[in-house]
Amino acid sequence: MSFPVNQRDVKTRSYRSERRRAQAEQTRRDIVEAAHRLFVEEGYAGTTMAKIAQEAGVAVETIYRGFDGKAGLLNAVVESAVAGGVGRAKRPVEERPAIKAVIDEPDPWQKLELYAATQPGIHGRAGPLMRMLRQAAAVEPDLAPVLDHLETQRLEGLTRLAQHLEDEGALRDDVSVEKARDILWTVGSLAVYDLMVLERGWPADRYQDWITTVMRSTLLPD
Repeated sequence: MSFPVNQRDVKTRSYRSERRRAQAEQTRRDIVEAAHRLFVEEGYAGTTMAKIAQEAGVAVETIYRGFDGKAGLLNAVVESAVAGGVGRAKRPVEERPAIKAVIDEPDPWQKLELYAATQPGIHGRAGPLMRMLRQAAAVEPDLAPVLDHLETQRLEGLTRLAQHLEDEGALRDDVSVEKARDILWTVGSLAVYDLMVLERGWPADRYQDWITTVMRSTLLPD
């Protein structure tokens, strides 16, 4: 025997489900943003889960349920900074607006300019975290896998970009996918950003123009 579906109940359950999902996403955003501030201000060792919980207004157990310990939380914080927010970090890299614009651009010269335009923002957001992570990883064994994971992610992304240029027939004849990947990885690295912007005092637009020129001249035909 079947009973008629109460559409009002269905809508109520759907509303409650959406509200719980929105609350969970906001809680995750609050935790990541609080951890970001504390990691930068206090360092890894000085940032306890209790401090993060207090800053985010949640219970410590809530953080442990949502993240794989403090190292896992730091990984999530860095990925969020690179992506430009917690919501964007959940999306595949190729679907993020700036990266999709790079992929969709048919002109390889303009494609590299669009890619270069993403670098000042990424380094500005994630740079303080990555510098802290590298220092902390020297004395915190549980951070070595986090650093390796983040560097592998970056290398894999640049391998895809290099392969994309090759598939489009855009690379110079003497530049392989591997060589293109290594050039992209080096020129767009945080180390180069720090040398040019932090140590030499270049403004971000000058740094961006320079890496655009270097990538074009080393990867693309004249």
